[in-house]
Amino acid sequence: MPVPERSGGSGMSDVIDGLFGATAFVAVGVVLLVGGFLLTDWLTPGALRHQIWSERNRNAAIFLSSALIGVGGIVFTSIITTYDDLGTGLASTAIFGVLGLLLMAAAFWLVDMLTPGRLGEVIVDPEPHPAVWVSSAMNVAIAAIVSASIS
Repeated sequence: MPVPERSGGSGMSDVIDGLFGATAFVAVGVVLLVGGFLLTDWLTPGALRHQIWSERNRNAAIFLSSALIGVGGIVFTSIITTYDDLGTGLASTAIFGVLGLLLMAAAFWLVDMLTPGRLGEVIVDPEPHPAVWVSSAMNVAIAAIVSASIS
């Protein structure tokens, strides 16, 4: 028994459109993830790649991971709630992703101002520090708030 086609599509053209859309959303997502990496690198002293891959700094890895998970969550939410128009969906994903990154950076600066020491230095300190977990939770929470605001 043949599977009924969705209205407005022609089977294979739906697949091709889906592949194109997925590729476009992945491209936007990768740009935002790279932006999250670069922003985290900018907020913390020293080279983040060296801190994580050479020095095996767990604090830096936890904090970067929280930013990447947050950005991924925003991109995911934007994709599943996307508009019917691919261009609008891509623009929405990019806009909300950048908003999430900017809000994470603003929260970082606010916590840095309200707490003793320099948060960036704490994050790249090789000794485990609870502030890294708090800052990481803040990244995920901000991403969840941005994700919830996407309609």
